[in-house]
Amino acid sequence: MLAATLGAALAFGAPAALAGTAPVSPSGAPAPVAKAPGGAKAAAPSSQSATWVAGTRAYLVITAPGDSSAVRSAIAANGGTVFSNYDAIGVIVAHSASSTFATTMRGVSGVQKVGATRTSDVPADAYNPALPANPAQSSTPAGEPVRADMSQIKADQAWAVTTGSASVKVGVLDTGVDDQHQDLAPNFNAADSVSCAYGKADARTGAWRDVDTHGTHVAGTIAAAKNGKGVVGVAPGVKISAVRVAEPGNSFFFAENTICGFVWAGDHGFKVTNNSYYTDPWQFNCPDNIDQAAIIEGVKRAQEYAESKGSLQVAAAGNENYDLAHKTTDTASPNDSTPVTRTITNACLDIPTELPGVVTVAANGSGTTKASFSNFGSGVIDVAAPGSDVYSTLPGGKYGTKSGTSMATPHVVGVAALIASANPGITPAQIRDKLATQANDIACPSDSRCTGTAANNSFFGEGQVDALKAVGSTPPSGKYFENLGDVAIGDNTTVESPITVSGVSGNAPATLKVGVDIKHTYIGDLKVDLVAPDGTVYTVHNRAGGGTDNIAQTYTVNASSEVANGTWKLRVNDNAGGDTGKIDAWNLTF
Repeated sequence: MLAATLGAALAFGAPAALAGTAPVSPSGAPAPVAKAPGGAKAAAPSSQSATWVAGTRAYLVITAPGDSSAVRSAIAANGGTVFSNYDAIGVIVAHSASSTFATTMRGVSGVQKVGATRTSDVPADAYNPALPANPAQSSTPAGEPVRADMSQIKADQAWAVTTGSASVKVGVLDTGVDDQHQDLAPNFNAADSVSCAYGKADARTGAWRDVDTHGTHVAGTIAAAKNGKGVVGVAPGVKISAVRVAEPGNSFFFAENTICGFVWAGDHGFKVTNNSYYTDPWQFNCPDNIDQAAIIEGVKRAQEYAESKGSLQVAAAGNENYDLAHKTTDTASPNDSTPVTRTITNACLDIPTELPGVVTVAANGSGTTKASFSNFGSGVIDVAAPGSDVYSTLPGGKYGTKSGTSMATPHVVGVAALIASANPGITPAQIRDKLATQANDIACPSDSRCTGTAANNSFFGEGQVDALKAVGSTPPSGKYFENLGDVAIGDNTTVESPITVSGVSGNAPATLKVGVDIKHTYIGDLKVDLVAPDGTVYTVHNRAGGGTDNIAQTYTVNASSEVANGTWKLRVNDNAGGDTGKIDAWNLTF
């Protein structure tokens, strides 16, 4: 998934493996992207590793899952140190400056594979990581127009059914996320955010922040808040967790970082993860290469672990306009030293995109066209989504446009999050199936590279995702009204939020849709009523749900006896002390 060249920030001038950043040139070659500045040094978590020395390299040591104490002892006895350890999947991240370390460890009893994860030294920063910058925030005037990409996948219509549940956690495995951004802060989950740079979880406050701009942009497309400012994400009611897998200064995503991210996702209940990158330094990892075979095995085990814990991985197809089903050459690897041209076959995998179970996303251009830069491939692409000129959040309270399969992927992740919100308990396999069945077919254009049928082809897979179909609804036939203004709900108080309806003839329907988005801990405290213009009260929620947080639900009310036009109110009564919240938004569809 070759993407933005990171210029002087990268010593060798080679591209890091972001799967799409703006702007992308008409030829599909991504343009340079400026790097975010690093932060001040801060105390790092304790490390088992020795003080850094020049020549230190990172290795994956693969063994049987379970107790790896004997193998860890062998690492120490053969000139290495254990940097991090994942016994549940039998993967150890080891560091060594010895040129014979890998060869020696391959002969140790119980060791299945050993592979270098880089062709460059581990940075000294790995042993005392700097915290990323916490940028000053710009304010944005009110105004949140529905964007073309959201209308294209009918996300704006899906919000009348659900904006997503706050119980659904989405992991953004990327360059980090600006959690202070006004459009992301309402949905940001700091408790489950972390840095996995260098392959070890760093949960210090702010370690997850963006060292570029890429991850913040991705996060906004998934779940920017529906707060009347800036933009709205596909699933503005779900929670975002940042897992920074990119290293500062170059935004490399090495295998140990991805492994850490997937294990974290599984252990912290992420329902979906967004992966808009490929695993550096190899654009394609080939099983006949002893190092790359270990990378394939290690990342594959981590992905399988995450899925076994209920997490679906969604990944970008990449931006080289390359046929992933007919691989012949790789000219971009290794990108952490000097790339060489090598002959490859389809056995060589784009990681994590081509791992079993991962949903692979291609980018649409305008409408249902193929974006010029998007990779493709029969049997590789699962679905497609808008990826050209996508407007979303940037660090520091800012907004901007980017293009790439990186920008398509979070649309799919948002749809997957809506599916999970509408179907509690759904499994990753079931979400995969639903993503396929809800997608709208796109026939091949007049392009000989596109093979297959309208139902499934090498450019678009199963088709373009459709958020409205994904949440099990049809387009609302009537007029839509909403109130995005926040109304605080205090202890033992009653509050109201109004919507003035006009231009609707006659009475309200027997199937009036009432979309409710209330942020409140312990919803068993709450009684929620719809109040008609004549004062008639329709109860939609009456102190159910116990200690559950938040109400994000669409109710159907038989209001056929009510005149439609007039001022309707959502009335919320808090009946206990100790828990407060707000009416975040609500809507009516006639």
